[in-house]
Amino acid sequence: MCGRFKVPAWGYEAHNGPAVWGQLDPVYQVCSLGGEQSPIDLSCARREELVPVGFDYRSSPATVENTGHSIQVNPASGNGIVVDGVRYELEQFHFHHAAEHTVEGVRLPLEMHFVHRSEGGALAVVGVLFHEGPENRALATFWDPLPAEAGPPRAVPEAVDVPALLPERRTTWRYRGSLTTPPCTEGVAWIVLTETLTLSAGQIEAFAAIFPNNYRPVQPLGDRVLVRG
Repeated sequence: MCGRFKVPAWGYEAHNGPAVWGQLDPVYQVCSLGGEQSPIDLSCARREELVPVGFDYRSSPATVENTGHSIQVNPASGNGIVVDGVRYELEQFHFHHAAEHTVEGVRLPLEMHFVHRSEGGALAVVGVLFHEGPENRALATFWDPLPAEAGPPRAVPEAVDVPALLPERRTTWRYRGSLTTPPCTEGVAWIVLTETLTLSAGQIEAFAAIFPNNYRPVQPLGDRVLVRG
């Protein structure tokens, strides 16, 4: 209907969830047929001396929205990362309940994805895993309250402290993968931080009340190599 926020057809229920994404639309076929899909189980990683990711994050004005699939935060331009000499600009970050990547088979309660794009259009996603513990004050600027219904972005009342959304120790797992939602585009540089952050039981419950399950199950690693350093 005119003027109404349109929720896309894919989702996380049996009729439109990860098991059938590849059948919902021809542009989603790679979700079923791709060989470099994400997320994966983070285990049996090869140790390497990796050049640290250069994080250029700053406190930023932002908007927050319920996309119908997750809670997404859109910071102002100027945030980015440098990976192997290439700069990627931060476009948005969003959340999955429960975590999408597992660590040696263990699934944590929440995962945050920072989605970046280079000048040439390449994608790099930074994943941060959360376990239950003390309240996460950096999230509180947009977590209380979360938008409960799908709709357009709204301004966050105060600047979001984007650097505070990263753990202090920034060792990483890295691998070549895909977007974890349709169209499941491959060729994504995945960087998952090995150190976790905390959020309170109440913060987890607030998100779960809106999205009880918005995670994709782990996909086969196949011939890819997972490195840690």
